[in-house]
Amino acid sequence: MNRMGSQGSTVAQQRRMALGVVILLLVDVIWVASSELTSYIFKRQEYNKPFFSTFTKTSMFVLYLLGFLLWRPWRQQCTGSLRGRHAAFVRIALTSHNHMGATKHSSKKQRVRFSNIMEVRQLPSTQALEAKLSRMSFPAVKDQESMLRTVGKLTVTDVAKISFFFCFVWFLANLSYQEALSDTPVAIVNVLSSTSGLFTLILAAVFPSNSSDRFTLSKLLAVALCMGGVALVSFSSMDSPDGKGATGSLWSVAGAALYAVYIVMIKRKVDREDKLDIPMFFGFVGLFNLLLLWPGFLVLHYTGFEAFELPSKLVWTYILINGLIGTVLSEFLWLWGCFLTSSLIGTLALSLTIPLSIIADICMQKVSFSWLFFAGAVPVFLSFFIATLLCHYNNWDPVMVGLRRVFAFICRSKHRIQRLPEDSEQCESLIPLHTVSHDNESFCS
Repeated sequence: MNRMGSQGSTVAQQRRMALGVVILLLVDVIWVASSELTSYIFKRQEYNKPFFSTFTKTSMFVLYLLGFLLWRPWRQQCTGSLRGRHAAFVRIALTSHNHMGATKHSSKKQRVRFSNIMEVRQLPSTQALEAKLSRMSFPAVKDQESMLRTVGKLTVTDVAKISFFFCFVWFLANLSYQEALSDTPVAIVNVLSSTSGLFTLILAAVFPSNSSDRFTLSKLLAVALCMGGVALVSFSSMDSPDGKGATGSLWSVAGAALYAVYIVMIKRKVDREDKLDIPMFFGFVGLFNLLLLWPGFLVLHYTGFEAFELPSKLVWTYILINGLIGTVLSEFLWLWGCFLTSSLIGTLALSLTIPLSIIADICMQKVSFSWLFFAGAVPVFLSFFIATLLCHYNNWDPVMVGLRRVFAFICRSKHRIQRLPEDSEQCESLIPLHTVSHDNESFCS
C-alpha cells in the first residue's frame, strides 16, 4: 500500500510539474505576442504613446482587487473576522488555555495524583511554541497552524503601503520597456531587458538583504558575460536606418536596471515570499497607478514629450486585449506556473522569450539581424541562466570551487614530481646494495 501510495504521489507530482511547464511556456508566448502587438501599435498604427500604453495596462491590475468580493480570505480581512496579529495571538492563547483546562478536568475525573515536586524550565521563544504544539491534540494543532499562517501574512494595510511605495518604480520600469519598443525591434529589447539579472546581482551585493547576498567569482563571470553581450547587441542596434537603435537600447537597459531595483528593494522589505499576497500587491499597484499617475498626461502633453490623444476604436481594442491578456492574465498564469513548479524554473522560463522574440521578428516583422546581434545574444542568454541559478543557490560559487580543485590538483602534481627523483635515487641505491649483499652471502656460504 505504501509503495502504491508513493507511486501515486510521484505520478501526481509529475503531472503537476508538466502542467506548470506548459503554463510557463504559454506565458512566454503571451509575453512575446504582447510585445509584438505593442510594437505593431506604435509603428504600424502610428499611435506611439508609451506613457498612455503603460498607464492603461498597469491600471488594469486593479482587476485583481475583485478578489475582495470573490475570495473569502480577503473578505475576512476586511470584515474584521481576522483582526490582525493581536487578535490571532489572543485566540492562540485562549485555545491553549481551554485545552489545558479540559486536560485538568479529565484528570480530576480519573483521580490521578501527581507529586508536589515540580521543575520549572524557561524555554527560548523559538522552542516554546513547538513545545506547546506538541502537547496539543491534532485538531487544535491544525487550528493553531492556520492562525499562525494568518499572523505570518502581511495585512491589507501592510500590502497597500508596500504597493504605494513600489508603484512608481514598477511604472518607470515598464515605461522604459514601452519606450524601448517604440524605437527598437522586440528581439533586441528582450535581449537587453534580460540584463535585469546582472543588475540584481550587483545591487544585491551592494545592498544585501541577508548574509548570502555577497559578490562571488561566479557572479563576476556572469557580469562579464552579460557586459560583453550587451556591448555587441548595442553595436548591432546602431545600424538601424532611423538612427533610434541606440536610444532604444538605452531605454531597455534603464528598464532592466529599474526592474532590478524593484526586485532588490522588495526583497529587503519582505523577507519571505509567503508573507506577501502577490495578487493583492499588484491590485493595489494598479489602483495607486490609476489614482496618482494620471497627472503625467498633463506634464508630458504641455512639455511636448507625448501629446495626449485618445486612440481609435481599433487601437483601443488592441490596447485593452493586450492589457487583459498580456498583463493581467499573464501575471496570474506566471504565478500559477511558479507555484506548480518552482521560482527557479519560472525565472529560467523567462529566458525563452529571447529566441521566441527573434523568431517572431524574423517571421512577422521581416527584421534582419547582423552577426553582432547573435554573437551578443548568446552570452547574454548564458549569463541569464547563470544569474538565475546563482540567485536561487545563494551560497554556491562554482567558479571558486573549480579554481580550488585546479589549484589542489596542481599542488598534488608538483608534490609528486618532487618526490619521483628521490624515490628513483633510493631505488637505484637499494638495488646494488641488495645485489652486493646477496653475492657476499653466497660467497661466504
